[in-house]
Amino acid sequence: MSNILVNTAYFPPVQYVAKIEECTEIWIEQYESYGKQSYRNRCDIMTANGVMTLSVPVMKGSSVKMLTKDVQVDYSTNWQKLHFKGIESAYKNSPYYDYYIDNFMHFFERKEKFLLDLNTKILQELMDNLQLHRPIKFTEDYYPTYDTLTDLRDVIHPKPSRRRAEDPFIAKPYHQTFAERFPFAPNLSILDLLFNMGPESLEYL
Repeated sequence: MSNILVNTAYFPPVQYVAKIEECTEIWIEQYESYGKQSYRNRCDIMTANGVMTLSVPVMKGSSVKMLTKDVQVDYSTNWQKLHFKGIESAYKNSPYYDYYIDNFMHFFERKEKFLLDLNTKILQELMDNLQLHRPIKFTEDYYPTYDTLTDLRDVIHPKPSRRRAEDPFIAKPYHQTFAERFPFAPNLSILDLLFNMGPESLEYL
């Protein structure tokens, strides 16, 4: 796989980052109509009560269909504090939480206006921590198909019924927080892998 085309994602799932590890360049779709209930503004973490979804609230647009690049984050509630507390509670006892968490704290303190900017900065920080050095580029218009890119738009999606196509990705089990309570949960946020596997995360991918 050389160059991939993906949707933007908030602390993306392991599958998403595994595709980045395989590629040469990442292209992020910014001219699509924004899709709800997707990884664009949500991620899944493992907590003491099982898998929990963290969702970034976004501003409602004046039109039914907004372009992803125009979607703004809604700060009318203190979701940043809630997300950080959720992540802290879930992973504070994981092997590498203390090693990595300071690198991500500013995402729960600063207020990015646009969701795309927030997600892209998170992705770059994640890649730096994983030592994944790939250029990130953005689409300049919307095209339903591409000849030069492996199109993964809506292939990586939390809802099977909403996926454009199935992907052969199979998550190999690794030790997760609260493993004594719950079976292995595949394809959680990359934070789950990073906090539990640390420097071995890249080899896992």
